[in-house]
Amino acid sequence: MNFAVLDSLYKEVILEHQKDPRNFGHLDNPDFQKEGFNPLCGDRVTIDLKLDETKEKVSQCRFHGEGCSICMASASMMAEEIEGLQVVDIKKLIQDFRDLMQGKKSPEELEGDIVALSGVKNFPVRIKCALLSWVTLKDALEHSDGTTRTE
Repeated sequence: MNFAVLDSLYKEVILEHQKDPRNFGHLDNPDFQKEGFNPLCGDRVTIDLKLDETKEKVSQCRFHGEGCSICMASASMMAEEIEGLQVVDIKKLIQDFRDLMQGKKSPEELEGDIVALSGVKNFPVRIKCALLSWVTLKDALEHSDGTTRTE
């Protein structure tokens, strides 16, 4: 598949997630809730998480907020991707996504819709848009010690 066709497919995936975001909304009584804000562009996203009874797996993830299409699509992809995963695996995925955005990982090393965001690395000003929900998720998980945090 040539680059132009692949680029077009990636743009379609991003627009699909932006127009019809997965897991958009609030969770009642989340175990963790964290807000992220990018003051440079105004993107704002809040991540709500519920962990399973072992506190080792994310059972539900929702996000809400407003921002550019890259920000909202990235949050949608992230929320869809992490549900049901072990916290340890999510932390690795967060780092893998950061590495993708920094050009340290190739898209072939990742799976799922998040690969569609690989082209964002070519636009440095937009990288923070793609990373906002992931950084917010990382901050929320760093507090995953069994206590409820709403920040």
